[in-house]
Amino acid sequence: MPISHSWPTKTPARVNKTVWKTKSKAKCHSPGERFRAALDVENPLQVAGVIHAYAAILAERTGFRALYLSGAGVANASYGVPDIGITTLADVLIDVWRIAGSTQLPLLVDADTGWEDPKRTVREMIKAGAAGIHLEDQVAAKRCGHLPGKQLVPAPKMIARIKAAVSGRSDSSFVIMARTDAAANEGLESAIRRACQYRDAGADMIFAEALTELKQYRQFADALQVPVLANITEFGKTPLFDVAELASAGVRLALYPLSAFRAMNAAALQVYRAIRNQGTQKGMLKQMQTRAELYEFLNYK
Repeated sequence: MPISHSWPTKTPARVNKTVWKTKSKAKCHSPGERFRAALDVENPLQVAGVIHAYAAILAERTGFRALYLSGAGVANASYGVPDIGITTLADVLIDVWRIAGSTQLPLLVDADTGWEDPKRTVREMIKAGAAGIHLEDQVAAKRCGHLPGKQLVPAPKMIARIKAAVSGRSDSSFVIMARTDAAANEGLESAIRRACQYRDAGADMIFAEALTELKQYRQFADALQVPVLANITEFGKTPLFDVAELASAGVRLALYPLSAFRAMNAAALQVYRAIRNQGTQKGMLKQMQTRAELYEFLNYK
């Protein structure tokens, strides 16, 4: 059963109000405009996956120009469940509000299959401060794009999702990205054919999932002539290509959806084990962020 939560009608109390005041000064530049502008200054644009507001602050201070909220990240980190379509639009929006309220960086959001109402999904994402979303062509009971057993909807149904999403756009700069998982199921030619149909239906950019070779990205980029995203996720089907390799293949966006999250988990597990097994955390202090460093990133004076 989907997790159900009421959707906040105003900015959550925990959102940093100082940041929101700062954002109001830049009203002339919407999140979507900032996302598109970032593409013009970095090629490929590195998009850092963040799972909460503090991670967004770390990524911004590191120099990234765009952020990403993964559906798997929301499911795994916020609700402790696998990414199999359990979480709802309301569940994701809570994290969007928190992250978008903590940073000036534009945030791309994984919107799964649109939760059967892509028009409303776009409207609510814009209200929450997202710069764009991506929709995928899997069935509602989706699976990770790098696992076997994925099932796709027919292309006309995905086209309908995209058109509905476009119709919900109150900000013309808000990015509608279409993800296709067809390469693994139907082959590269079918995936490119689908992606071209999605572009023609109104998708601004294409998320080519689970490709295995640079030349496949080049074929996508040449055929589509719109920005193509490569999902550089660990332990999946796609090799960990570097930015120079991706640029040579015409890739415009390089996504790292859960890299920091995986590292956080491994570090946390080591700390928990040390405390439990040794009765103290003394041996782990060098691996920890200090209190002073935490306060520095939070501008706590």
